[in-house]
Amino acid sequence: MTLIKSISGIRGTIGGKPGDNLTPIDAVKFAASYGIWLKDYSKKDKLKVVIGRDARLSGEMIQNLVVSTLVGLGIDVVDLDLSTTPTVEIAVPMENADGGIILTASHNPKQWNALKLLNEKGEFLDAAQGAKILEIAEKEDFDFSDVDDLGVINRNDSYIDIHIDEVLNLSLVDAEVVKKAKFKVVVDGVNSTGGIAIPKLLKEFGVEVVELYCEPTGHFPHNPEPLKEHLKDICDLVVKEKADFGIVVDPDVDRLAFISNDGEMFGEEYTLVACADYVLGKTKGNTVSNLSSSRALRDITQKHGGTYEAAAVGEVNVVTKMKANNAIIGGEGNGGIIYPESHYGRDSLVGTALFLMLMAEKGGTVAELRASYPSYFMSKKKIQLTPGLDVDGILKSMAEKYANEELSTIDGVKIDFAENWVHLRKSNTEPIIRIYTEAKSQTEADGLADRIIGEIKAVAGL
Repeated sequence: MTLIKSISGIRGTIGGKPGDNLTPIDAVKFAASYGIWLKDYSKKDKLKVVIGRDARLSGEMIQNLVVSTLVGLGIDVVDLDLSTTPTVEIAVPMENADGGIILTASHNPKQWNALKLLNEKGEFLDAAQGAKILEIAEKEDFDFSDVDDLGVINRNDSYIDIHIDEVLNLSLVDAEVVKKAKFKVVVDGVNSTGGIAIPKLLKEFGVEVVELYCEPTGHFPHNPEPLKEHLKDICDLVVKEKADFGIVVDPDVDRLAFISNDGEMFGEEYTLVACADYVLGKTKGNTVSNLSSSRALRDITQKHGGTYEAAAVGEVNVVTKMKANNAIIGGEGNGGIIYPESHYGRDSLVGTALFLMLMAEKGGTVAELRASYPSYFMSKKKIQLTPGLDVDGILKSMAEKYANEELSTIDGVKIDFAENWVHLRKSNTEPIIRIYTEAKSQTEADGLADRIIGEIKAVAGL
């Protein structure tokens, strides 16, 4: 059982002892720390915070605790109840709120939950702000409001519909174009809020929807991370239904993966490549992804005459670099699409709309589209960490070993070889080292990963 405190929020498993897990006491303590920080940060007498959650089993409990804590601090709450991460992000500025909290452990299994923290723009907090909240939590220096100054709760369950309207109004989105294509699409909503939002969006585009695991019960029918080994059911159903493609989202709907018409994975890395291909084909501009993302985005960006830059892993880092480079689209290779015309946050609804536009205008099949892109293969592996392991020392040793290669140490260690690359980094959300590789074949990518894992184990004495 685990409790992970980081600059992006607090994440942990439900149950157990306070301080070791995400218990009710930890949820209250961290919500209070955010509220105290927000009061100091905003310098306003009266604050408003937007709260929304995915459908996981502990969501209602954590929601009640967080909402009541903020009310106890004299903060008004706009409670979206069942929602998505990008929906909460767009709701914050639309409500003129001072911040937001999303209750979701994203792609983690059902025993996990988390508080993800937003600023007044509906964007994730930066490192300094997150560190300040951790400091407040450590001191437990809370000052709650008198009875006459308690906050009020306003419930608003219309924001998924508002979000869909916002997507339909984007300048490069035209529902009438998509309607003419008469698509049939299978949707796997992993029994969370994507099962509400994605089918609703698709129907606005005139798409025939086949729903799979779209009841928001929180009982995830498979591991909720949208990776190939978890998605046999939708891959089979796309073929059986003769669908044009399939859509898979994670529980909070900020990661988007497609299944090609032949039942094969389109590739999470290629979600951003395809959406960028569409946007860059209409508007000249630059792109950003993170150091663990495919070279294919760089290739597509350069093909369209733009400039590609890589940021450290983490949405806030990608967003910072996108703003600095005036990127018109960006994101992360885990299927996270960030499209600034909408908002600076990963958004599967926006990604779905852009992909529908691309397919409607290009014609042909999704498998043919995938075959038209530069072909790279990734291996994503990990090493479980044991207590007392000197991870920073291990990464330093690996950087020294490959000092003669093209090296980046802004986020772990990224080694760029001529034909492939490897990225080693500590996870912010799990006690693991991630080993990502990319090469021109799966065998080569897997082989490189296994070789590096062997070298790490030798260095660590594992």
